[in-house]
Amino acid sequence: MMAQTPLHDMFAEMSDVKMIQFGDYELPLHFSKGIIGEHLSVRSAVGLFDVSHMGRCIIQGKGAASHIDYLVTNSVHTLKVGQLMYTLMCYPSGTTVDDLIIYRLSEDTFYLVLNSSNIDKDIDWITVSNPKGFDKKSVECINLTPTTSQFALQGPSSVLVLEKLGVACHDLPFFQFLKAIDIGGIEVMLSRNGYTGEDGFELYVNNEHAKQLWNILINAGEEFLITPCGLGSRDTLRLEAKLPLYGHEISEEITPLEANLGSFVKFEKEDFCGKEALKQQQLKGIPRSLRGIEMIEPSVPRNGCNVYYEGNIIGHVTSGTKSPTLGLFIGYVLIDRHLGLSFHDSVEIEIHNKRKLAKIVKTPFYKRSREG
Repeated sequence: MMAQTPLHDMFAEMSDVKMIQFGDYELPLHFSKGIIGEHLSVRSAVGLFDVSHMGRCIIQGKGAASHIDYLVTNSVHTLKVGQLMYTLMCYPSGTTVDDLIIYRLSEDTFYLVLNSSNIDKDIDWITVSNPKGFDKKSVECINLTPTTSQFALQGPSSVLVLEKLGVACHDLPFFQFLKAIDIGGIEVMLSRNGYTGEDGFELYVNNEHAKQLWNILINAGEEFLITPCGLGSRDTLRLEAKLPLYGHEISEEITPLEANLGSFVKFEKEDFCGKEALKQQQLKGIPRSLRGIEMIEPSVPRNGCNVYYEGNIIGHVTSGTKSPTLGLFIGYVLIDRHLGLSFHDSVEIEIHNKRKLAKIVKTPFYKRSREG
């Protein structure tokens, strides 16, 4: 039987919802507006996503900060209480265990958000399989995934929805959070971040209040044209905004440096898992590079499609779509770096056994205006 979020039954009863299997879960692909309609609503107004399939755990104890800092590429010791950060976990080989978000709840307590497909693997890596092991006397790991829900309220009007509900969040900085706020009598953890390229917030709540919180947000957002959104638009939004997806732009075969995520790798740290391998890769020359493409011959580049240059395979597509915002066929390719391909250089993408012309372009494909 597939896993379900607390809102599954409510969604499944809606006649205008398309449900699909995503990993171990059955989740909405889209609601009544469809993927394109939801995508454009987030870009212009506000959308609400149920992302409760994501993993959530607490790491706490006197040794928690040092333990997590060793496991991730970013610097946990620079993270202040009330802040969150994006980072990655690497194997000793330098390839990627997962990417994740870390919230610092207190000096010795951290809230981790993990990719749905990697929950069990990540918790095993954190508590058992990593090279330094796990000191149960000083560190504790609590898996909150089964008991909590997570929503993403995204778009330029997201702040207006929350302000209507009495939440003072207009001046909350990006990548900071409020540990406990009241929304309609429900205790919620609220952070300013997201996976869409727009202004937005993520909300965490205990399962027993999930349906009530969802309905409160939908009702409050009606005057701001709020749209319930599914996995389809979440993917097209993140792709336009150059936000990586595990299993595509990053994986157990791809390092953060190859994925152009070097800004989240802090070599100045005394040590972290994978540091030596990544340092060697940097010194010897990063072999592959993630680049953006725009199809010259209209067609959707799909994950795994071969990329050709001068008749030779030089890499593969990691993600692709027809951009709802731009109306262009776009994607990302992981290709040999030594070729030194520049913007506007042409490559060919093999789609359905036919090679289609594309060009290397600058990314992100979409970047929101921060005026106002």
